[in-house]
Amino acid sequence: MKIKILGSGCANCVTLAENTKKALAEVGAEAEIEKVTDFAEIAKYGVMSTPGLVIDEKVVSYGKVLKPQDIVKIIQKNK
Repeated sequence: MKIKILGSGCANCVTLAENTKKALAEVGAEAEIEKVTDFAEIAKYGVMSTPGLVIDEKVVSYGKVLKPQDIVKIIQKNK
């Protein structure tokens, strides 16, 4: 599984990355987490409000900081 956090590196982006790590630990899954800060790259995903969460090249959330339990549900759906 490959996960990308889209955003400028703001506090919300950092929180989303931390919550994603907690969610992965909770479900016992491993993933490569990449932070994408280049706005041209972020725009390629059609995301105009950050932070964004991309799992296996599919945008699953943007514009909000998901809680770990919300990310767990998304990961389980995408397995």
